[in-house]
Formats: sequence, structure tokens, C-alpha cells
Amino acid sequence: MKSRAFEKSRTGYLVAVGSLAIVTAVLKLFGVHINLTTVALVLLLIVLFVATGWGAGPAIVTSLLGVLCINFFFLPPYHTFSIADPENWVALVSFLVTAITAGQLSVRARRRAEEAESGRNEIERLYQELRDAFERASHAEALRKSEKLKSALLDAVTHDIRTPLTSIKASVTTLLDEARGKAGDGGPLVLDAESRLDMLSVIDEESDRLNRFVEGLIELARIEAGEMRLRRGWESVDEIIATALTRAGSLTGRHRVSTEIEEDLPVVRVDPRAVGEVVYTLVDNATKYSPQGTTIRIIARRHDEEMIEIAVEDEGQGIPLSLRERVFDKFFRATNDGDGAAAHYPSGTGMGLAIARGIVEAHGSKIWIEDNAKRKGTRFVFTLPIGDDEITKVMSDE
Repeated sequence: MKSRAFEKSRTGYLVAVGSLAIVTAVLKLFGVHINLTTVALVLLLIVLFVATGWGAGPAIVTSLLGVLCINFFFLPPYHTFSIADPENWVALVSFLVTAITAGQLSVRARRRAEEAESGRNEIERLYQELRDAFERASHAEALRKSEKLKSALLDAVTHDIRTPLTSIKASVTTLLDEARGKAGDGGPLVLDAESRLDMLSVIDEESDRLNRFVEGLIELARIEAGEMRLRRGWESVDEIIATALTRAGSLTGRHRVSTEIEEDLPVVRVDPRAVGEVVYTLVDNATKYSPQGTTIRIIARRHDEEMIEIAVEDEGQGIPLSLRERVFDKFFRATNDGDGAAAHYPSGTGMGLAIARGIVEAHGSKIWIEDNAKRKGTRFVFTLPIGDDEITKVMSDE
């Protein structure tokens, strides 16, 4: 570091001497056609140049050498260091003070600029370190969430694949043993027609359950990859709700179902199959988490000039505020946190509401949970876009 500073100072001195020699020679060529003020200003510029580039030491030396050059070459008697006119003493002293002061100011300005640049570099370094720290923290958080997701997926696979496979395997094994004419102890096994039908029904139902689970995983993967393709068409809201309730007929047998659809609702331009899946999922969710004999309400009305609002209300325990956003996360269930009622709730994968949110958002709408203002329970609400007014009117008239 010291060697570098010494080398820089030596270069500054050499530049100062060389610059003064060249400029003085050029000025002497003009002879009497150049005045003392011009000479002083030109030499002052050299002082500023040296001060800016090489610091205070070379600038002071340049100032002193500049005074000597002015005295020797440009003040009478020429080519001597004697001064005949007292006014020339004032001029030389003024030049020297001005040159040194200007040089110091230039050095100070350069130093402040260097300090500012150093501070800026330090801020950039700290910002980079902070960003790297955030990235590491985000990466660690992503890994943590990834591990949590893997655990949730493993739980889902363990229950929703292994359980139906176990039932299917047990039923098929029993039917095979019966076909071979032997029981577990080696004796004959005879099943009546009702027992065979029950086992075949188990195989059929559990196969459908496996199929729905796999379809759910595929649908989630498409939504997350942004590859969900909507087949939009004009459809009335009451037809979408009616189709979903028909499909959910086997689920709602132990509940009362009420629909309240506002009159003269315009048709909507949506994917009716996908929206029907949302309604079905919310009704299915309501049947699982509300007591038997309670009422499930489906309400459709205008939300604003551009949206239709559909709500599904139940009379269950409700969902705490702290969990209302999380229930739409994949593989999350409100009973995962170990509440006392968890054991009384049916099992599930936690994919239904995540898929429902993906479908609604793909339509440019949103889904959320509200308090049920009139009674205890949960109120799921989502919106659907109304199409062009003129086309909507034509479809309504038809």
C-alpha cells in the first residue's frame, strides 16, 4: 500500500514538472502578446489538474514552481529571480495563495468524491449481502415447505391410496378364495350372492376413489403449471348449480339442501364443467363438516355489474379466521393442527379446495370464506364473470 502511494506521488511530481515546462515553453512563444493574468490562469489550471489527479503534495509543488516560472520568465527583469516592481510581489503572493487554496479545495473535493464512491460501494456490498441472506433464507424456507409438502403428500398417498388398495385387495382375495373353493383354514368357502355383490361394490367404489385421487393430483399439477385449459361457453347459473347438486345427490341424502337464485340473473361465460366441480366440492365439503339433518344453502345473486356471486353455506363448526386462507392450500385440512374435534371429522386429502381456488382464479375471479351472518357455520363465496351485455341479453331471451 505504501509503495503504491509513493509511486503515485512520484508520478504526480513528474507530471507537475513536465506540464509546467511544456506550458511555459508554449506561453513564451507568444512573447509580449500574452499578459500576466493569462499566464497565471493557465498555470492555475495546471495546479488544479495535478491536485485532482495526484493529491495535495504535487499540487503544492506545482504552485511553488508556478510562482518561480512566472517570476523568471514573465516578470521584469526577465530571466532573473529578482523583482523590480513591488506590485509584482503582490501578484506572485496572490497567485501562490490562490493556487494552494484552489489545489486544497480540489483535493478535498476529490477526497469527498472518493469517500462518497466508497460509501456507495459499501452500501452496494451490504445490499448484496442482505439479498444473498434473503435468498438463502428463502431457499431454506422453500426447502422447509417442500419437506412439509412431501410429508403431506406422503400422508395423503398413505391414506388415500393404501386404504382403498387394502379394501380392494381383501375383497379380491376373498372372491378368489371362494372361486378356488377354500377358506383360510383350508376348508371350503361359500359366499352367497349378496356377499359377492357387496365385495364387488367395495371394489367398484374404492376404484372410483383411487381414480378421483389421481385425477385430483393431475388437476393440481395442471393448475400449478398454468396449463389448465378452460372450455368457456354461455351457461345459466341455475343449470350449473342443478347439475352439481344432481351429481352430489348421494352426498346430501342426510342433509336438507336449499337453493336461492336471484331472478333474471344473466348467463355467464365460463367452463360449466369446471365451475360445476367448484360447486360440487363446496357442497361435498359442507356435507362432511356439518351435522346430519342440517341445511346446506346455495345462494346465487349479482355481485356487481361484472360478476355473479355464488355462496355455499353450512351449519357446521365454522373455520377460524387464522385458517381461512390456509384451507385453500393443497393438502391442508383445518383439522391438521391437532384440535380436539379432528377425530370426529372425515378424512381427506385437502386437494378439493385447492383445485376449486385454481378453477375460480383461472376464470379471473376469486374465492373466499365469510362468517355466516344468520347462523353458525361456514360460508364459502366465489364470483363468476358476466359476459358481454349484448350477447348475455340475447342468450337470456332465448
